[in-house]
Amino acid sequence: MPTRKRPNQSPPPFRPVQLATLVDSVPTGSGWLHEMKYDGYRLLVAVGGAEARAFTRSGLDWSERFEPLLAEAARLKVRSALVDGEAVVLDSDGRSNFQSLQNALKSSPDLIDFFAFDLLELDGEDLTALPLTERKARLAALLPKASKRIRFSDHIEGSGEKLLASFCAAGLEGVISKRAEARYIGSRSGSWLKTKCIKRQEFVIVGWTPSDTSRSFRSLMLGVHENGELRYAGKVGTGFDTEELFRLQALMKPLEQKQPTVKAPRSQVRGAHWIKPKLVAEIAYTEMTREGTLRHPSYLGLREDKKPEAVVIETEADAGQAAHPAAVPISNRDRVIFPEANLTKGELADYYAAVAAIMLPWAGSRPISLVRCPQGRAKKCFFQKHDAGSFGEAVKHVAIVEKDGETEPYLYMDTPDGLLTCVQMGTIEFHGWGARIEDVEKADRLVFDLDPDVGLDFEAVRMAAFQFRDILKSMGLETFPMLTGGKGVHVIAPLTPRAEWPEVKDFAYRLAQAVAQMDPEKFTSALPKAQRKGRIFVDYLRNQRGATAVMPYSARARESAPVAAPITWKEMETIDKPSHFRITDAALLLKRADLKSLQGWGRADQALPDL
Repeated sequence: MPTRKRPNQSPPPFRPVQLATLVDSVPTGSGWLHEMKYDGYRLLVAVGGAEARAFTRSGLDWSERFEPLLAEAARLKVRSALVDGEAVVLDSDGRSNFQSLQNALKSSPDLIDFFAFDLLELDGEDLTALPLTERKARLAALLPKASKRIRFSDHIEGSGEKLLASFCAAGLEGVISKRAEARYIGSRSGSWLKTKCIKRQEFVIVGWTPSDTSRSFRSLMLGVHENGELRYAGKVGTGFDTEELFRLQALMKPLEQKQPTVKAPRSQVRGAHWIKPKLVAEIAYTEMTREGTLRHPSYLGLREDKKPEAVVIETEADAGQAAHPAAVPISNRDRVIFPEANLTKGELADYYAAVAAIMLPWAGSRPISLVRCPQGRAKKCFFQKHDAGSFGEAVKHVAIVEKDGETEPYLYMDTPDGLLTCVQMGTIEFHGWGARIEDVEKADRLVFDLDPDVGLDFEAVRMAAFQFRDILKSMGLETFPMLTGGKGVHVIAPLTPRAEWPEVKDFAYRLAQAVAQMDPEKFTSALPKAQRKGRIFVDYLRNQRGATAVMPYSARARESAPVAAPITWKEMETIDKPSHFRITDAALLLKRADLKSLQGWGRADQALPDL
């Protein structure tokens, strides 16, 4: 299969990482590679131009925390590379330990190793469309055998159950199983599965109970989000050394509040000190009781790469079902939902099943609003952004605080099953926030929607898009255009998620105003439609907290079943209309994604410039 070239040899930008689905057993049969599951921090290491950078799984730049590791990575004999792996600290028995990693990050970063298990880019070539076996072969070839800190994560083919048994007996965390011939997909696709030796996951710290014998605490009280609400999950009183006890006490003290953070049995929380739910801890435990609290929990460490809002219970899926995603039954497949084009619900579902691999890196793991048209696009349609569980487990919830201070469960999905479940429930369109669930307060993109007045042809939109591209480029922002499937075009600038919404909104508003003042015959930023006559409205309102924009590859509830599609600026020179692609073009869209740099968010190593 052809691969894509990126000429720039600076460190490649962040791109969404592939995630593994938790399953109840190791998948059997041929076609699977089995690797060790490490107990550390997931990192993307980007190398190029004699420098290296480290990104967390959510796109945060943590390069300063891994300087010794990155100094070694920068010496790799490559023009550029993007390597996926895990940062760990090994004990004397060769086992990775999360708390030791946390201690090393604070005082001894030279103790941190990096186990590399995938290669996404090499010397400007995008490798994500290649089979895993070929990507790993190239990765092994580029890693020096004498490297002290950067190591190749080896694997075995088959015999995954035996490997898991041996790992569990040795006190290791578990096994990651990956389809040998699968491409790399920046979402939870079903081609990566994880099986754990012991149960462990993140919980929100909601308070502490005082100790009778010292000035520190006896136990931490824990919470977890369920259907968008934080609920009590029990207490943990083991796993702390003295240094960690006092460090946690210092972190919790400023967060203390009088009102309870969660509802909990009175007998469990006598004398409790409640705190704002800002800290996330990794906890090991044997099982969860019927009441939803933990048995035999043990504290492993704080998770600084996870936001409290995204902490939900991770349940084990059936390994056989998880290995075959998008097996969602679609009812009423013959129902015509695009009457003008005579296209059915079944054909829409087939489209989304086909493009899930290229759509989820954009639309997955971010709060979404659905446009649901249960009887078809010509009948009643409505927006939906909240849900109390009627979509089932494949469609998830992230708790987000509204303006009135109340917390609401926003929808998100990160698997093909989640995408298809929404379609089964009558969804045609997917609109997403400009931030991911890992941190909903920080934007990972700027979106300028160029919306033409009635009567303007697409040539006016095309020229406006190029003009906007040049303005943003002069400010240091690389962009790409997206056909909306409606009337206009989105000009999108990916961002490293650093700037918070007030700053992003202010930048977008002032830029839209400046462009309208610079060329008032062509552009306007005025909200009243009466003031847009003969001009293109620069819709900057997508760039604020809670606002959404249509997601790449989403179908539109419009005549002829068009879809939103990212394109290159070269294609923008000749494309005929914003509704150029339809749901019948799935094969073409997949081919384009393999041949062009259209998957992921492009150059995500960009900060919001001064204006």
